[in-house]
Amino acid sequence: MHDPLRFAGIVFRPEMVAWFDEPVDKLDELGAQISRLARRNAPPQWIDGVQVFATDRVTEPLGMVTEPCMALIAQGAKRSVLGEKIFDYRAGQYLVVTLDLPLTSQITHADTAEPFLAFGLPLKPAVIAQLLLDAGTAPGTGRTRTTDAGVAIATGDAGDELIDAVVRRLRLVGNPVDQRVLAPAIEREIHWRLLTGPQSAVVRQIGLADSRLSLVARAVRRLQAHYADIVRIDDLAAEVGLSVSSFNRHFRAVTAMSPLQYQKRLRLQEARIQLIANPHDIAAIGHAVGYDSPSQFSREYKRMFGAPPGQDAARLQSAVLPAG
Repeated sequence: MHDPLRFAGIVFRPEMVAWFDEPVDKLDELGAQISRLARRNAPPQWIDGVQVFATDRVTEPLGMVTEPCMALIAQGAKRSVLGEKIFDYRAGQYLVVTLDLPLTSQITHADTAEPFLAFGLPLKPAVIAQLLLDAGTAPGTGRTRTTDAGVAIATGDAGDELIDAVVRRLRLVGNPVDQRVLAPAIEREIHWRLLTGPQSAVVRQIGLADSRLSLVARAVRRLQAHYADIVRIDDLAAEVGLSVSSFNRHFRAVTAMSPLQYQKRLRLQEARIQLIANPHDIAAIGHAVGYDSPSQFSREYKRMFGAPPGQDAARLQSAVLPAG
C-alpha cells in the first residue's frame, strides 16, 4: 500500500487525491460552450463579437469572400479551397485567413452523433501590431523582421493555451459586465497565441504596414469595390507603388491567383449567391456582375462550379441549410 500524503497535519490517501490528476479536456469544454450558444443547423451566429456554428449535416461547397479571421473546430471537419490550394482541418485545428479571400468551403464531417462545432473570431491588425511592438519584434526594434509569409491562409494545430483562451472567451457570452471588462484582454491573448503559434509568420503580416500582404490588401479592396468593372492591372500596380511585374508576383504569392483570376472569382461567387434567390434571372445576373456575353458567363460559371448557372442554382436551392 502506498504511503499516505501529509499536508498541514491532514492525511491524504491516494484514493482521496486521485481526482487532482484527472485532466480537463478543453476541447470537450469548447464543444459544450459552442453547443450552448449555437442553434443547430442554423447559419453561423454572431454573438457578442464572436461567431459560433453547429450543424449535424455535411454541406455543399459554397463560395464567399472570407475576411481576416481565425476559425477553430471543436468537433467535425471542414475543407476550404483557394484557387488550386486545398485546406482540410478538423477538431483541434484552426484556420487563419489574413486577407479578404474568395474561398469555397464545405463541412466534410458532421452527423447527429457528432455534429460539426466551430468558433470564429475576426483578426484585428491593430491588436497584432501592438503585440509586435510590446514583444519587441516589430520593424525598428532591433530584431530582424521575418521574411514575408506566402499565401494569406493557413491551418495549424491549436495548442492547449489557445483552446483555453477561446473557452474562457465563450464563457463570457451572455454576461454583459464580464464581457465589457474581460473580453478585450482575452481576445488579445487569442491573437498572441496565434502570433506565437505554428502559423505565426502568416499572422504577423497583418500587423506590419509595409508587408507584402498590406500592399496586396490595398489592391484587393479596389477589386472588391469594382469587381463588375474593367480594372487595368497598370492602375492597380501604380496605386500600391509597384511595377506591374512585382505587383503580379506579390499578388499571386499572397492570394494564390492573379488579379484577374481574383476578380473573376469575386464575380462568379456573387453571381452564385444572387442565383440562389433568383434562379430564372441568369442573363441579368451575369450582366450585373460584369459579363456582357451570356455565353461567356455560362461557360466560365460551369468551369468554376461544375454545372451551368440554372442547373447549379436549382441544386443549391435544395441543398442550402434551413434557417431553423
